[in-house]
Amino acid sequence: MLQIHCYHMEMRHVNWRAFDLNLLVVFDGLMQERSVTRAGRRLGMSQPALSHALNRLRYLLKDQLFIRTPKGMAPTPRAEQLALPLRKALADMERALEPEAFVPAEASRRFSIAVNNYAAIVLAAPLVSAVFAAAPHLQLDLRPSGTLDVLELLDSGDLDIAIGTFDDVGERFATAKVLEDEFVAVMRRTHPTGHRPLSTAAFGALRHAAISSSGDDTGFIDRSLATHGTKRQIELRLPYLSAGSVLAKSDFVATLSRRVATALVRGAALELCELPLRSPSVRTSLLWHRRFDAYPAHRWLRDLIVSVSGGL
Repeated sequence: MLQIHCYHMEMRHVNWRAFDLNLLVVFDGLMQERSVTRAGRRLGMSQPALSHALNRLRYLLKDQLFIRTPKGMAPTPRAEQLALPLRKALADMERALEPEAFVPAEASRRFSIAVNNYAAIVLAAPLVSAVFAAAPHLQLDLRPSGTLDVLELLDSGDLDIAIGTFDDVGERFATAKVLEDEFVAVMRRTHPTGHRPLSTAAFGALRHAAISSSGDDTGFIDRSLATHGTKRQIELRLPYLSAGSVLAKSDFVATLSRRVATALVRGAALELCELPLRSPSVRTSLLWHRRFDAYPAHRWLRDLIVSVSGGL
């Protein structure tokens, strides 16, 4: 309780009428980039100018805020305490100052979208093309959702939208299904199976590879094979980046969603093979915070993603 009391007392001593709100933008940039150089590049400021702004912040808030380390600028506990409320406040201010009507051809704002591996492979390219065809002055930041706390970043406003598979996200978020897919097997064209339809026993006996970075739940395969008195053995786990080349030069088979498999097969010595068992649906959805439902820019982006997805 004493620490909280002191914090509020200290904040009341700040002369807010003389406080340069641009300093809060500098603080937010440093908090996100953890580097004076990268934050300066992001904000369009020189390194000396950004360092000067940081020193002013340190003086005004009576805290070092960021400590230089071999891994970058590490925030102090006080900076961590300030980060989330300031990020939310800045995001709300940015959106409050947006025009009531969103004109894509004239807009210059930045959109930040978290994408899972499926969306990165299947949706990213046509989405980027559609965004910049309609709004050439926008800035688009596609971020891998596997490295992020997506719900926290949507709460803070640091993310506009997430694209992926979501369960039990809470009432403060809204979702919309954009893609539905199914699983298929991928193997090299000269695989010993000889292109013939696979029985469950033959499929189970293959050398199986799992894509460790896919996030796909392929447990349905094991459950289905078990009902037929057989099973599979996963002998290899590998990331998407090496999957195509490994499968093309080995007897391994991988089970992937059809659109991802199609992208993987394109330009490689691989082929798709239907599974000898029923595949569940793979659903990909948009996720956003409900407080942005009515913002014209946000609604435009959601509609565009739905439209691009519908054309796949």
